[in-house]
Amino acid sequence: MNQNEFLIFIEPIKDKMYRLSLRLLVSKEAAKDAVQEVFVKLWNKKDKLKDYDNPHAFAITVTKNHCLDQLKLKNNNNLSIVHNNYEDESKSVQKHLEAKNELELVAEILKGLSQQEQTLIQLKDVEQLEYDEIIAITGMKPTAIRVALSRARKKIRKEILKKHHYGTV
Repeated sequence: MNQNEFLIFIEPIKDKMYRLSLRLLVSKEAAKDAVQEVFVKLWNKKDKLKDYDNPHAFAITVTKNHCLDQLKLKNNNNLSIVHNNYEDESKSVQKHLEAKNELELVAEILKGLSQQEQTLIQLKDVEQLEYDEIIAITGMKPTAIRVALSRARKKIRKEILKKHHYGTV
């Protein structure tokens, strides 16, 4: 694989790699650094990439593992998933503030989930990956992924309802 082929390989997944890194590492700078380091790792394995069944899933897995290693190195137990890519200028200021408060609430709830649940929510609900890709990235069985996602979503739903006092009279 030459440089142009590698760039063509990286192009469709580089944004996913960055978003996953940003979700895990929180800092934009740390996420950019992580993606650059993963690019180097992938470049060093460029001739072996074609041997993988799903090289893009492998690249996402390498990204996830690199970020988790970085978190372990820093002893950072304060993982958070925050969706900061949300902006719609046509909304009124009030709606924008409400949406921001909801995102902050969801981010706070996500902090209470396990690392595995956070990763699965990120891959399935934010990145919208297919189950086959999530299986390749996490190494989990399909049933385990579905169960963990269901439980995580129920926890999120329960906390949102509790915060808004829905269903209580």
